Amino acid sequence: MHSSHPYKTIVPRKPAARTAMGWLQERTQFVRALLSNPTAIGAVAPSGPALAAAITACIPPSAGKVLELGCGTGVFTREMLRRGLDPASLVLVEQDSAMSSSLRRQFPEAAVLQVPAQDLSRHRHPELDGIGAAICGLPLRNMSKALHHQLLSAVFDALPADGSMALFTYGVKCPISTSVLDACGLRARKVGFVPLNLPPASVYSLGRQA
Repeated sequence: MHSSHPYKTIVPRKPAARTAMGWLQERTQFVRALLSNPTAIGAVAPSGPALAAAITACIPPSAGKVLELGCGTGVFTREMLRRGLDPASLVLVEQDSAMSSSLRRQFPEAAVLQVPAQDLSRHRHPELDGIGAAICGLPLRNMSKALHHQLLSAVFDALPADGSMALFTYGVKCPISTSVLDACGLRARKVGFVPLNLPPASVYSLGRQA
């Protein structure tokens, strides 16, 4: 179920300065992951700074610990740190071994879990205790409804009653079907559009139904 409230169109801000070597290493890592498993990546380039700003803007100031799914090269993670989040409050989930190793080097204070996001469990992963919000960088359009259901069940089992998860899509509608949302007791609300990302992307926030 989608809200009729207007949403924001996000235009790029000036990105934080990064070395040319850092930029090249990030693109090289992304291309390697794309070539080895294109379905798991689901994009032609790392997310841009405007999309990173839009999706991390959905995190409430009082969220406490934040769960990030499908961190990739760490674009969203760096934006959360730029916004002032404590790196020790981040739980980063990345299935790709090379990318998860890179995340551990980049963010040594964060908890990095190298597991499929749909396999998360509070019982097996105590790092999820105290999670207040989540953001998702996974290629959801490449995943089945069954995986969507597993993923949302795992995430919202760890979130408080008022917790939310932000995600983005290159499609024209929310990548999670209404039937899956209803089965999980959730609603989807479009909160932003980023026209100058490559490709252009929409941002949605998922929360529990009233």
